[in-house]
Amino acid sequence: MSAEALRSRRRHHTCRVHIVTWNVATAEPPDDVRSLLQLDPDSPIDLYVIGLQEVRATPVKYLYDLIAEDSWSHFFMNTLGPNGFVKVTSVRMQGLLLIIFAKQVHLPFIHDIQSAYTRTGIFGYWGNKGGVSVRFSFYGHMLCFLNCHLAAHMNYAVQRVDEFEYILDSQEFDLYNTPNVLDHRVVFWFGDLNFRIADHGLHFLRSSINSERFNLLWSKDQLTMMKNKEPLLQEFEEGPLQFKPTYKFDRFSETYDTSGKKRKPAWTDRILWRIKPRDERSALILDDEEFPLKVTRDIYTSDPSYGISDHKPVIGTFNLELQRKMETPLVCVSAEGQWSADEDAVLTYSFQEKFDACTSDWIGLYKIGFRSALDYIAFIWVKEEEIAAVDEVVQLSMKRDDLPLLAGDYILGYFSRNLQSLVGLSPTFQIMESTQALLEGLVPENINGLDK
Repeated sequence: MSAEALRSRRRHHTCRVHIVTWNVATAEPPDDVRSLLQLDPDSPIDLYVIGLQEVRATPVKYLYDLIAEDSWSHFFMNTLGPNGFVKVTSVRMQGLLLIIFAKQVHLPFIHDIQSAYTRTGIFGYWGNKGGVSVRFSFYGHMLCFLNCHLAAHMNYAVQRVDEFEYILDSQEFDLYNTPNVLDHRVVFWFGDLNFRIADHGLHFLRSSINSERFNLLWSKDQLTMMKNKEPLLQEFEEGPLQFKPTYKFDRFSETYDTSGKKRKPAWTDRILWRIKPRDERSALILDDEEFPLKVTRDIYTSDPSYGISDHKPVIGTFNLELQRKMETPLVCVSAEGQWSADEDAVLTYSFQEKFDACTSDWIGLYKIGFRSALDYIAFIWVKEEEIAAVDEVVQLSMKRDDLPLLAGDYILGYFSRNLQSLVGLSPTFQIMESTQALLEGLVPENINGLDK
């Protein structure tokens, strides 16, 4: 490797991860979530991780969602898609939903996407509690995101820890270097963890909250207390709880429970993270030295303005400072010549390095602003006879009948069946308006005095 290539390989990059956890209590999405996602061009995000609990949790609604994607997924896709984010994957287990979005430029560097789920609660029946996770390689670094909904009620703190350990033990991935959750370089653990504030009376709780003296409550927070006893929990970090407890509110208000039950407020909704400890026996010690990764918390707060649930959403934004293990996509894809629906279009692809390609890989045509890898306008299978060699340029044709009639900006994406991700994207190109579009009156012949 040349000195310049080595310097490029070792260059530091900072990526921002925005995590939302929210028990939505079976409600439908609100009118707007822009403040929840903090869509700020001056502080751009690279990855969005949305963890929801109690999503349309009745059996009838769950069965419907198996047929058609749930309303929350559609809602976030419609919000983030126009802002340049693409859904990487999602996993659903009854009321638990975990969705990952990435800025389009990062898609070719997200590989080995896998998910898992674990049922707990009522002996695991129907998955009313438990955990769902997604893992993937991000520029060669192994990340895992775990969304949990643990046992409720004040007296079940120990059971909550037992459930968490059971979830960690039961989830497995089909990858030799990261078969379990804790094998990953970084793990983010979040959800409705249901830990309560012990001992304090309701009056003291509300008085401390109203005066924003949250520190008076920290020592009796059950998760904080359990971390003092459990070595596993001590491996996870969390920002200070400098926001109001997120449970339990009267709906559509910022008033804590006024029902006859008068439930005590608690920080049930949390976001924690863990860096894999250095192990002298592990190959990761060399990995840490050559390709370091650092996680710092930027924001940890709650957004009390959302009232559709008795929980308030919790937001965590993190900076991942990393040295990329890869700088170029696995596949180079390109649109050749001028494209329109008047004739078949030509594209080329070539493998930049050897990877686990297969003849069921495909190349999709996507309109800019696409929402997921399956949101293609048209697609074509890759070379069926054999797997192409590295640097071999393969030419394919996309039928004109599959192309859009109207002009627009598009890209091509190579989808790897084995890696379950888009491993190559073309530069943006324009498809021209077709003659058929003009003849059918789909576009005006003259706009502002200029012939089309």
